[in-house]
Amino acid sequence: MLRGAGAIAVALPWLEIMGPERTARAAPEPAKRFLAVYTPGGTVLNRWRPTGTETSFTLSPILAPLAPVQNRLLVVDGLDMKSALGEQHQAGIVAWLTGTAQEGANNGGYGSGPSIDQVIAARISAGQKAQASIQIAVRWATGKAHGLLSPMNAANYENAAPHKPIPPRLDPVEIFTKLFGTLNPSDNNDAARRLARQQSILDFLDRRYSAVSAALGAADKQKIDQHLTKIREIEQSLSSTDTPTTMSSCKAPTMVDTSDYNPRTGLNADDKGNVKDTSTDAAIPKVGKLMTDMLVMALACDITAVGTLQWSDTEAKHTFPWLNLTEHHHFYQHDGGFKPAECERICNWYSKQHLYLLQEMEKIDMGGHSLLDESVVFFGSELSDPPSHKKNDMPFLLAGGGGGLRTGRWVRYSHLPHNNLLVSILNLFGDTRTTFGDPRYCTGPLTNLT
Repeated sequence: MLRGAGAIAVALPWLEIMGPERTARAAPEPAKRFLAVYTPGGTVLNRWRPTGTETSFTLSPILAPLAPVQNRLLVVDGLDMKSALGEQHQAGIVAWLTGTAQEGANNGGYGSGPSIDQVIAARISAGQKAQASIQIAVRWATGKAHGLLSPMNAANYENAAPHKPIPPRLDPVEIFTKLFGTLNPSDNNDAARRLARQQSILDFLDRRYSAVSAALGAADKQKIDQHLTKIREIEQSLSSTDTPTTMSSCKAPTMVDTSDYNPRTGLNADDKGNVKDTSTDAAIPKVGKLMTDMLVMALACDITAVGTLQWSDTEAKHTFPWLNLTEHHHFYQHDGGFKPAECERICNWYSKQHLYLLQEMEKIDMGGHSLLDESVVFFGSELSDPPSHKKNDMPFLLAGGGGGLRTGRWVRYSHLPHNNLLVSILNLFGDTRTTFGDPRYCTGPLTNLT
């Protein structure tokens, strides 16, 4: 029971106050980890949507790479991003996680509320982990953003007013050093640090149970006291045991040579994407894999419980040499006229990256269950249809098992606001609110997710 990364679950003994009438099935445990993954430019909807029924469906050509983890997916179909009011692309990325409209010039064109990742971080990560949340991006701030934070690329917003946008980290070497530069699971000092943390959690449990004990009758109080004694015995035994088994999953990812990748190449960009950095673009696959590995291990090592990965920004004015696509993504969406075949190839490649992320999370043993089992992963974009910029029938995916999320399904809704999905995700983490973002575009949590 005590073996796990990030939390310790010590159950109370059965007490008389619980009563024999408590026969209902317990509610699912709240999710413990959250990842948001952004891909730019929507999709080719008729090549994205599955076929079949809710529980017996065939993944589309774009989603086909995810077949090995289909049972861990929830394909969410039929939601409209009604809160995305403003510039076509900018309003979409602003609303994606905030559910708010793009504000006017007095707010720089950013969002007017927190993003759900930061609301979740305040609940499960801030003050409990070394990092409240981690935001990272690959090939970010292209085109008109010129390498700088802009409403065209800001997905994360602070939980506290005035809800300032949070720029992602871009340099893989800096991120690696920040997160893993001194992490060595076999090092005695590092093991001691984790041991101290485990003991501090037991102290917290001791205080919580003591408070409960004061409100109980004599018989229940005796059981609680005996229970606390057992907790202390376990605590004392921790000092004479090895680092918990699941901590063996905590290790620095393999670093790769990224000297050919310039994380700040956007500073040299022109508005139309005519200035190309072919070396940096060619390195995107290996850098993206490293970024994914670092995010997964940041969760596994309990450095944070919340993360965001942006695969570029809404302009995505970079090329795809490994796909033999020499123009930038925005060219295939709009600038060169809509080219569905090229957009499909790009979206299909992103699905392969999603597969890698989910399989890596599924490999991590968190003490009898996987990292993916206790997590919720939200895949999204800023629009659905590239040529029209429409935001109906958004291409959303959820994955994992945190909070009782029921996967292996394709669920369809009739043009409900995507804010309903945002509040539903919060509910998976134990947040009981019934609305999120702009209340004009939220009618309550979605049904049929758990």
